[in-house]
Parts: sequence; structure tokens; C-alpha cells
Amino acid sequence: MNSLRKLLLGLAPVLAGAFIAATPVLAAEIYVMTSGGFTGAYKQLVPEFERATGHKVSTAYGASMGGAPDSIPSRLGRAERADIVILAAPALDALIKDGKVAPGSRVDLVHSNMGMVVGPGSPKYDISTLEAFKRTLLDAKSIAYSASASGVYLSTELFPKLGVWDQIKEKSRRIESERVAAVVARGDAEIGFQQISELLEVPAAQFVGALPEGAQRTTIFSAGMVANSKEPDAARELIRYFRSAAAVPAIQRAGLDPAPGP
Repeated sequence: MNSLRKLLLGLAPVLAGAFIAATPVLAAEIYVMTSGGFTGAYKQLVPEFERATGHKVSTAYGASMGGAPDSIPSRLGRAERADIVILAAPALDALIKDGKVAPGSRVDLVHSNMGMVVGPGSPKYDISTLEAFKRTLLDAKSIAYSASASGVYLSTELFPKLGVWDQIKEKSRRIESERVAAVVARGDAEIGFQQISELLEVPAAQFVGALPEGAQRTTIFSAGMVANSKEPDAARELIRYFRSAAAVPAIQRAGLDPAPGP
């Protein structure tokens, strides 16, 4: 696996050039709304795509779900311009149902797992087993979790299922419009949970590890074409690039796994 990964890293520029050469489209400006789970890979891939194609990509960031003003559903609700949205698959499916995203346009990009961080210099709690994870939740002085897909799962499903929600909800904080790791890094929460790819974007926080078996839930992040896209051909080209072999090294560096499929 390591040798395959090294090979892909070495071939990435060549593959990117070959991919783009095979799909010529007149230069366009593509508007993308993306949630945090794909952002680490996205920021690596977009500049390469722009250099190779001449397209310009304009980006807005927001949560997959929730009512925050900068969440993707809120942005689409006030008709902000977009050609592509990238967000957790269930949230994308809801946008398709609401007519905001074109039916049949969903393309799965990556699989993402959840993890935990602590602040700089803090002891790293044990979350290697489900029992250790429960002890950590009970012992921590304060907890931060995302207002988007991972946090909805934790607060409405996992924590109640573990029987700890009543004991921890008063010391838990739902974070909107900011990375959970940034809140933990500045000392506003002792521990925090979010998609691993988002936690790794804040090096000042210490990454403890992935949630243990029995607590973990893998989230699929998918792209979809906005129903009123003004640049559908260029937008499809960008989505194809995110799914190409050239994108795999950046996806893996961001702590994500490429979605299976053709």
C-alpha cells in the first residue's frame, strides 16, 4: 500500500495533465460551495485544476446542514450563485429533494471518519476502546462538537446511545461557522470532535485519534450540480477531476479515503 501511495504521489502531476488534456472546455468561472470535510483536499486540488485548465474557481465555505447564515442550505436558500455543492451525502440528497440540486447529479467523492483533538500541551485522553471513550466524555471538563453532520450524529444518536448525554450536555458546546479544533486550540473547550480531515487543518490542536469501533460513523462527502448552474460543462469537468486518479494523493494527505467506484 505504501509503495502504491508513493507511485500515485509521483504520478499525480502527470495524471492531472493527462486528465485535463482529455477534457477540453473553454475557460469559465466555476462557483463552488463546499463543507469542511472535503476542504483539506479541495485546497490542494483546485490550484492544480486552475493552472491546467485556465478555469477560475470561486469558493464559498459552509456547513453541510444547519441554519447558520454561512451553511450551504442557507446560502442556496438566499440564491447565492453556485455551480457545484460539496457536502455530506444525506444533506446533498435533501437538497436534491428540495429541487436545489439537479436530480441524478450526485457524485460521491470521499469517505471521512471522525476523530478527537485536545489543546496544545494537554494530556491525550484514551479513546482506544468504547469504554475508554465513555470515560473520556465523562472526565473531560468541556466538550466541543460540530453543528454539522458529525455533531448531529454525536449529540442526537451516539451520546444518548452510550447513556452519557444527560451527564455531559451541560458541558458540551455546539460549534457553528468555525472549526472545532480551533476552539479547542485556544482553550475554549478541553476536547473536541469533528471529521478527521477538518481537525487536521488546525495544527495547533493535538490530534488524539479516530473514534473507536462502536462509536465511529463514516460520512460520505459528495458533489452535486446546482439546478441553475451557469457553467455546467466546466462544473462537470471539475467534478470529474476530483474523482480522477490525479486527485487521490491529495485526498489521502487530507486524511480521507477516495470513494469507491468508476
